[in-house]
Amino acid sequence: MNIGARQLHAFLEVCRLQSFARAAEQIHLSPSGMSMLVKELEEQVGARLFDRTTRTVTLTDAGKRMQPVAERILGEVHALGDAIEGSEAAIRQRLEIAATPMVSASLIPSVMHDFARSRPDVRIRLADVDVNQVRRRVLEGEADIGLGFFVKPAAGLVRRPLCNFRLMFLSPPGKGKARGGLQASRSWASIAGMPLVSLPADNPIQAVVEKQLAQFGQRQGERLRVNLIGTVLAMVRAGHGHAVVPSFVRDACLQLGLGVSMLSNPSTHIALYLVSQRGKRPTPAAQEFAAELIRAAERLTD
Repeated sequence: MNIGARQLHAFLEVCRLQSFARAAEQIHLSPSGMSMLVKELEEQVGARLFDRTTRTVTLTDAGKRMQPVAERILGEVHALGDAIEGSEAAIRQRLEIAATPMVSASLIPSVMHDFARSRPDVRIRLADVDVNQVRRRVLEGEADIGLGFFVKPAAGLVRRPLCNFRLMFLSPPGKGKARGGLQASRSWASIAGMPLVSLPADNPIQAVVEKQLAQFGQRQGERLRVNLIGTVLAMVRAGHGHAVVPSFVRDACLQLGLGVSMLSNPSTHIALYLVSQRGKRPTPAAQEFAAELIRAAERLTD
């Protein structure tokens, strides 16, 4: 069996993004080149790893078994590269960060830019993954710090609240009196019964939303549910319904032309947490980056 790191990297990117085209763009390959790498890997393992349609890419049973193995092997390859770096690794520090996708897209870029200006000696690696993967990476020492909406305490993690974001109501462009943009606040009672695009029921953000909706008689029922906040915004923009999301995505919503109303009666907030491994002393770089995060988060807080 002759499996290379490029094939494993290609496979894991398709797993993460659930799209051959987006995965190819992420690692600077043509779609045909990405397909070829995955095909080579499938030939080596003797099994089909993905089921593909014109709209979806899903893992086969063999692919699901392959994913954790590929992550472990690629991690060992990276560790080998780190060991070979020798004296350079002693000079340059590395900071491993894991954050949920929309936090990575909305908060992390400016913080990384500012941090790099003050600490050019620190090399940052960012893993934009779901909240369960953030938890796993921090617990297993793959990430120095993690960012996400950890509503409940998690064994082995130390939670540090960065800031509270207010929940807001989104409308498709052209709906209501305004054609989009910031609108008057709305009460929770006023949105009861409206069609909503939601995150999975076990998502910590959605759990807070459902608790509030239940107080006004709205049960979960049948809804369009998607895994990522970015997909929620896209679905609202396409007219599939409304949504309730935290205000840290406000700028992204305004750029999409969505109607944005802060929710009141009651005003409801959700905390963004920085998490680290319990018992592990944070490095100076991690402490400094956390301070930059707090400053940036405060600018996004209502």
